[in-house]
Amino acid sequence: MAVLNKIRQRSVFLIVIIALALFAFVLADVIRNGGLTSQKSQNVIATVNGEEIEREEFARQVESLQRNMGPNASTTQVVNRVWDQKLREVIIKEQLEELGVRAEEAHIKQVLRSQMANNPNFTNEAGMFDENKLKEYIASLKANSPQAYQQWVSYENSLEETARQNIYMNMVSAGVGATLKEGEQAYRMQNDNIDLKFVQIPYSSVADSQAEISKDEIRAYVKEHPAKFETEEARNIQYVYFEETASTKDKEESKTAITSMKDNRIEYNAATSSNDTLPGFDATEDIEEFVNTNSDIPYDNRFVFKNQLPKKFADDIFSLQEGETFGPYEDNGYWKLTKMVETKQIPDSVKASHILVSYKGNQFPGLTRTKEEAKALADSLVGVVKAGNTDFAELATEFSADPSNQENGGDLGWIQPGMMIPDFEDFVFESNEGEVGVVETDLGFHVVSVEEQTDREKAVKVATIAREIEASERTRNNLFNEVTKFEIASGKEGFNEKAKASGYDVRTVKDIKALDENIPGVGAQRRVVQWAFEEDAKVGDIKRFETPNGYIVAQLTAKKDAGLMSAEDASSVVIPILTKQKKAEIIKEKISGNSLEEIAQNNNTSVKTADAVNLNSPTLAGAGSEPEVVGAVFGLEKGQMSKPVAGEKGVYVVEVVNKNEAPAMETYKGFADQETMRRRRAAAARAYQALKSKAEIEDNRAKFY
Repeated sequence: MAVLNKIRQRSVFLIVIIALALFAFVLADVIRNGGLTSQKSQNVIATVNGEEIEREEFARQVESLQRNMGPNASTTQVVNRVWDQKLREVIIKEQLEELGVRAEEAHIKQVLRSQMANNPNFTNEAGMFDENKLKEYIASLKANSPQAYQQWVSYENSLEETARQNIYMNMVSAGVGATLKEGEQAYRMQNDNIDLKFVQIPYSSVADSQAEISKDEIRAYVKEHPAKFETEEARNIQYVYFEETASTKDKEESKTAITSMKDNRIEYNAATSSNDTLPGFDATEDIEEFVNTNSDIPYDNRFVFKNQLPKKFADDIFSLQEGETFGPYEDNGYWKLTKMVETKQIPDSVKASHILVSYKGNQFPGLTRTKEEAKALADSLVGVVKAGNTDFAELATEFSADPSNQENGGDLGWIQPGMMIPDFEDFVFESNEGEVGVVETDLGFHVVSVEEQTDREKAVKVATIAREIEASERTRNNLFNEVTKFEIASGKEGFNEKAKASGYDVRTVKDIKALDENIPGVGAQRRVVQWAFEEDAKVGDIKRFETPNGYIVAQLTAKKDAGLMSAEDASSVVIPILTKQKKAEIIKEKISGNSLEEIAQNNNTSVKTADAVNLNSPTLAGAGSEPEVVGAVFGLEKGQMSKPVAGEKGVYVVEVVNKNEAPAMETYKGFADQETMRRRRAAAARAYQALKSKAEIEDNRAKFY
């Protein structure tokens, strides 16, 4: 009771203490999560000149583009594409607002007309854009499909933005041009040329040991050329890759399993309480069903030639008699059994044409004919072709629903086995030259004309059971244990030391950027990159990652901040440059002689010639492109010899033999116009790059993707 009384007496004091503790807890959580703006940072993908790009909107655009680009595009590729679009949109829009650029209705219609010009739904009989057809389409959307109409309204709004950008870019381009004097310069650079003699003393004539470069020299060069050596934040890692592969025991078990499919097997039938004899691959009568039930690769009901069979086993398979089986054999990661189904003499390629007669409900819109009417039309067209009254190409142009070759008169070119739908292919390869017939497929009825065939040769139809050679669960478990042991031991004993002791190959990767996706040697491994850039990741940390085909155990070996490259990182670029400079000075000091012949003799080389050299193509015969050298000597007079000039491949001394000045023109407007067009083509891109380089961009994509 005494304790309770004391608590009651000091209740106010306790409340204050508890409040302070709660406040400290909340404050610590705020600090740990990035401050009071942490919630905001979780919803902003980037900030461009103060304008925030919201995460949810960005994610919707990524998802939409991912659907359009399909499964072959990685998430990182899609994110980068959306980022480029969004960044351009924000930067240009800011500029448009600052300049007060507006798009009138005429501008928007012009953009709309250019984008819809090739849409057949909005063109008239002459192939020209018909605005009335577009208005009818929009009215139909508004009346019948409110959702589609809203999408159209959004599209029109985007056209307004496109029109504004076009106006801005046209304004930029209009301010770019070339004067007549610049036109004359362009003319002279193309047409004035010189004939010259030269001596080249290659840099290789000086030993590398005479031109050693120190780290201080590299650092000094980097500081003098900071724009060339600005670098993003980067990470270095090293890793060991553990590939999940089938063991020898796995392969033998897989081989035994597929071998057992050859012969009949007995299985107990619980329903009849008796044993049933099930036919094996050798005895089965329904080959397609057997293959599709037992094989990892479905049955291919096609004829093939010998060169289309697995090269290593082609002779064995091609020589089988009908009903005979070859195998098991290992091919491309599978154990296979192959049975000869049928042999036939067919051409290896056929030239054919077709007319596709489709019907309502098929993939071609706007058709009203029924399937029966389509069949009747196809039969009628066959009769017309056989009668020879009308050219096949004319009929194809008029009746074919296939847009891919309608304009070519239905011509399909030369077809080889495996290129077409099976029923269509059977007809063209089994028919003779000149035959015309009807083939039904899911697309409709094809009127097919077989025009030419190559000589017939033996083809085979084979059935193959294939079982992929995979790691068993036992092998996968063993690999997991091996990887886990290495991960733990490498943290205690040292990554490289443990890898070397275990015989593992350690691969190093330098200068990984925050938005990189691929790791050399293992392909797309975005998760590894994200881990390397996590805020709490420390140099020396080790982590295991699961991949589709195994595991990666990676170690973070370096964290590099954004800024100028270190001497070590810049050395691969700077050393060759400084080495050339040092060697050039050494070569220049030892050059002596009053003529090219003397200089050549003193340096154990020869005098070479180059004719018709101009500034647009500064190439010296036998030496390659040397713009610095050609530019340096172009102002010399005939017979004058240059001082030693450092070029790309060595030091040169040049003598001008002849100067060939092109005749003057009455006007250089044509060249000025060409130069203007060239500059204007690049103006829009250069303007955007200039705005982008000035923009303040805080890019947080790497935190979310």
